[in-house]
Amino acid sequence: MSVDIATVKRVAHLARIAVTDEEAARMEGELNTILGFVEHLSEVDVDGVEPMTSVTPMAMKKRADVVTDGSKAEDIVANAPESTDNFFVVPKVVE
Repeated sequence: MSVDIATVKRVAHLARIAVTDEEAARMEGELNTILGFVEHLSEVDVDGVEPMTSVTPMAMKKRADVVTDGSKAEDIVANAPESTDNFFVVPKVVE
């Protein structure tokens, strides 16, 4: 896949970036180099390679998956005009 100047200008327009003809010509070469590198990467055989989260082996830090109230109920209702048992009290509206 290669990019031409019209495609560079269209992408720049979609990204709301103003580019001159000189900049578009330079970007055409840069984008074609990047796309060539990506195509080159597609030739690598990755069958059987396990995905990694880091370049060094390490155990992921995980928290216990438990339901809590966040221990911030008092902080949340602290600025409320009126609250009862850590719940907001609002006027009853009946129409």
